[in-house]
Amino acid sequence: MTARRTTRVASFVMLVLLLCFYTSCSRSHRNRIVIGSKNFTESLILAEILAQQIESHTSLHVERRFYLQGTFICQQAILAGRIDMYPEYTGTAITAILKQKPVGDEKAAYQNLKSEYQRRFHLTLGPPFGFNDTFAIEIRREDARRLHLETVSDAVPYAPHWRAGFGYEFMERPDGYRGLVAAYGLRFDGSPRVMDLGLLARALRDHEIDLAAGNTTDGLIPVLNLFVLKDNRHYFPRYDAVPVIRQQTLREHPEITAAIDLLHDQISDEEMRRLNYAVDGEHQDVSRVVHDFLSGRRQTPANSPLPHGN
Repeated sequence: MTARRTTRVASFVMLVLLLCFYTSCSRSHRNRIVIGSKNFTESLILAEILAQQIESHTSLHVERRFYLQGTFICQQAILAGRIDMYPEYTGTAITAILKQKPVGDEKAAYQNLKSEYQRRFHLTLGPPFGFNDTFAIEIRREDARRLHLETVSDAVPYAPHWRAGFGYEFMERPDGYRGLVAAYGLRFDGSPRVMDLGLLARALRDHEIDLAAGNTTDGLIPVLNLFVLKDNRHYFPRYDAVPVIRQQTLREHPEITAAIDLLHDQISDEEMRRLNYAVDGEHQDVSRVVHDFLSGRRQTPANSPLPHGN
């Protein structure tokens, strides 16, 4: 085979591979919905809620593509058509995706976000699930009591002697580490430890770190005897959980809209903590936890150390 012919064959093969890739990214599955999630428990639970809700209220088959790392991977996956929807947070979408400053009013923020997602990405937002999972600056409860700490500002004088721990995405986001330390004048003992979100709370409990950025709906906060410092300078915006959905998917399957609308304001902050605790604290299967929640049959043992805030 000549070099020229070899080049032509290689180019043809590459073209076929590219066509296959882009075809796989498009929605060739007419009766199937693909739902994604990020790589932490709450996102997994919300994605499973969406999946079971659609399965029980439509005739569509749902394919689950969970643990897609963080925000940017999920965003690229839905733009490429590899997933049809995933659970997101308004504050994350506004600051990390749109690169905008949050609007104070939650309804205005939601409407602006929905409009911009439709205009820029041909995506739409479903109705909010009902809870606000903003970032939580956490320390050990024993330290909060010993040092009489209530707010992030109270912790500033002690922070230079503390080791901090944050998630990978928090270190890079515009609403994350850099803005936080600037807003409060925080300094820590060395560079922050960067680790998976699921490891932060236990690292804090085990004295591997002294301060972490977790989430207010984390079910392990009371179980691990942690304390959330008040964001007294209101640095963090609201992070209302919402489904992000491809408009093309809704055009092809309008029955999805009615199914998802039933989830509007159905999960309170406390209920989300309970669901997270059931998975992280009690090690229950996610699909069973979600099934029991949707069917209204979830029972909490009387002796379970349920989270009730700080």
